[in-house]
Amino acid sequence: MNRFHRWFCRTAWWKKHLESQIIPWALEGLELGDNVLEVGPGPGLTTDLLRQRLPRLTAIEIDPSLADSLALRLQGTNVKVIEGDATAMPFADNLFSGAVSFTMLHHVPSSVLQDRLLAEVHRVLKPGSLFVGTDSRWSIPFHLIHLKDTMVMVEPETFAERLEAAGFHHISVVSARNAFRFRARRL
Repeated sequence: MNRFHRWFCRTAWWKKHLESQIIPWALEGLELGDNVLEVGPGPGLTTDLLRQRLPRLTAIEIDPSLADSLALRLQGTNVKVIEGDATAMPFADNLFSGAVSFTMLHHVPSSVLQDRLLAEVHRVLKPGSLFVGTDSRWSIPFHLIHLKDTMVMVEPETFAERLEAAGFHHISVVSARNAFRFRARRL
């Protein structure tokens, strides 16, 4: 992430938006179980909010400095932070009762790698578990935030097909003005 984006993802405004809009919209009416995986927590504002709702949370973050900072900050809590690549996760098959990903898929540098990440999430979920999340839709402000940053947009119109190709079923993709949410189940 570029410097502005790193700053923005730590602001009180973004935390409030996550807390009041994004996470409730994504998780409304869902139960994720007692051992949940968070893919790409970045600085961990979503992790802070999720850990209050879940008995156990594992966060996998590719950026070493973000992973180290988050692990240090959450040491001794119900969160385990792993520095790692979500396209090749160091977890056993069928381990997690649910998985979440909030506004980060566009940071994965290619659609091929995004699809590999989806397949990896499918692999590490227990049968019957949900993969739930959100991502942004293209806009001029969103584009400006990502100048000199990785931004490979995920198109909500084709995302259900990509989730299905990764092995998921009972897929729902709902678009809003600036974002979309998805829900998919591993059978």
